[in-house]
Amino acid sequence: MADPEAFVPFYRQEAESVLLFLTRRTLDGEVALDLTAETFAQAWRGWPGVRQDSREEMRAWLFTIARRQLGHYLRRGEAQRTAVRRLGIRTPSMHEDDLAAIEEAAGLLEVRLGLRHELEQLSARERDAVRMRVIEEMPYDEVARRLDVSEQAARARVSRALRTMQRSLAARTLIDGGVS
Repeated sequence: MADPEAFVPFYRQEAESVLLFLTRRTLDGEVALDLTAETFAQAWRGWPGVRQDSREEMRAWLFTIARRQLGHYLRRGEAQRTAVRRLGIRTPSMHEDDLAAIEEAAGLLEVRLGLRHELEQLSARERDAVRMRVIEEMPYDEVARRLDVSEQAARARVSRALRTMQRSLAARTLIDGGVS
């Protein structure tokens, strides 16, 4: 059973790492800040059941929560953004200096440049499929219609392109010693 008093030092030690992890995956400092807050809220709820005999296990537990929060965000994100726009709701934002500091610490410029490079390496067909599905957030049936292929073929094209980009980025990160 975890000591409640140990949560604050754990938070102080891990908060920046979680924030940078989420910033690199969302490419959005504000979203990452929200997800970090939710990650630690979930961690606090689960803290009484955490074993504290291994720092690595505690970090793995925390980053599992962060990955789950990211997954939830990605699944619900478009619906929420559409609803917020439709209702004309203005969401609070962080100060631009804070956002710039988070994005710089996460190395987002390098990540964005790397993504751009990897997109350029794809075939035009794969690049179009990724652009429509990931960047423009089109449903697969619309991607398939625009590409004049079956929905299954559209899914396969996007999946194959993303795997190619992921492998290449991972290899470049190891070679360049950059951030992951």
